[in-house]
Amino acid sequence: MKPTPALQLSRTGQLLAGPSGIQELMDDCGEALTLHPDMRMLGGGQPAAIPEVQKLWRQRMNELLADGAAFDRTLLNYDPPAGSPAFREAMAAFLKRECGWDVTRENIAVVPSSQTGFFLLFNMLAGESAGGVRRILFPLLPEYIGYANQALCAGQFSAVLPRIEERDEHEIKYHVDFEKLKITPDVAAMCVSCPTNPTGNVLTREEFGRLRELSRKHGIPLIIDNAYGHPFPGVLHGEWRPHWEPGMIFSISLSKLGLPGVRTAVIVADAPVVKALSNMNAIVSLANGNVGQALVTPLLADDRLLRLGREVIRPFYQQRSEFARQVLANALGDRLPWALHVQEGAFFLWLWLKKLPIPAAELYRRLKARKVLVIPGHYFAYGLDHDWRHPHECLRLTYSQPASVVQEGLEILAEEAVKAFAG
Repeated sequence: MKPTPALQLSRTGQLLAGPSGIQELMDDCGEALTLHPDMRMLGGGQPAAIPEVQKLWRQRMNELLADGAAFDRTLLNYDPPAGSPAFREAMAAFLKRECGWDVTRENIAVVPSSQTGFFLLFNMLAGESAGGVRRILFPLLPEYIGYANQALCAGQFSAVLPRIEERDEHEIKYHVDFEKLKITPDVAAMCVSCPTNPTGNVLTREEFGRLRELSRKHGIPLIIDNAYGHPFPGVLHGEWRPHWEPGMIFSISLSKLGLPGVRTAVIVADAPVVKALSNMNAIVSLANGNVGQALVTPLLADDRLLRLGREVIRPFYQQRSEFARQVLANALGDRLPWALHVQEGAFFLWLWLKKLPIPAAELYRRLKARKVLVIPGHYFAYGLDHDWRHPHECLRLTYSQPASVVQEGLEILAEEAVKAFAG
């Protein structure tokens, strides 16, 4: 039998088909859920199984099944590439009524996950052009692991290191360093997640205003990824909320509402951006999935989604966040130098083990051997032309799993960290 010839990949194939942080994360999560059910999952971004939320989605599925005509339409029909017109109308009305945004259906594009949406946006706005490579600028590292490998040409991403405020011995906050943030003619857009994945950082009102003013001054979009934030699921622990206005691009995901399996997200943008995304989506995906849109559309007619976030989802994660912080503080004590990013939103603890004597990637491997899955911090630092030691001392930890699993995992983490510092 002849040997199988080596797979010959194009340059784009090499960029997309090779190893990446997001691929390793999803492989680890998938294997843990199927092959290693005893793995303590502190690594992924999967939402918790909150009983009230699960009950709502079972109820909506039963309602959809009971309406035979609606169920058949959901499964049998292709929607236009921009999404269901009824869903887009309902989403625009919801955002106008509940958030005060001046939008219509023409400002709404549905995409098959925010991950897909950002791939399309980054490569629509930036990359090789007649005047050279145009860049996406990330003004606040660390930033979401899923963006890191989405660029289709070298030099397409650039980033700015944060200003690190050490609030006390065991708490930090990252800030945009406006002294280092420079908008040059090759910058096509700025992008930031809010709350930030992985740190849970929320831009201050002043930072948001200054980024918006810079984007307006230079005529570029400011892209805000709201997967964990406003308007839903609303896991923002403070009072301030970012807002959309013309010239900006907002991404809103259904995943953290407890619907990651439907792979549905919404992009809010100027009409030409929506049309361009729709055209790209027709080529890449033909159409979007219908199930997520069908489940959510009736809930957009009133304030049920906002109340779900405010009264159920946010309090759940706020309580779990404080529980995880206390477990970790008790386990680490003063045995080594450590700090957590201030808990402002999302589903994560961001742990800085100051002067960690081994790379965080090695600590990840040791923890995985003990059935604890975390994410090492270096995956969240990209777009740089030099190495940055800080993220090699950091871990992203999720607390969306059952409390007993979170406690066991964090206590094992503390044991391994102490061992690492002991040499």
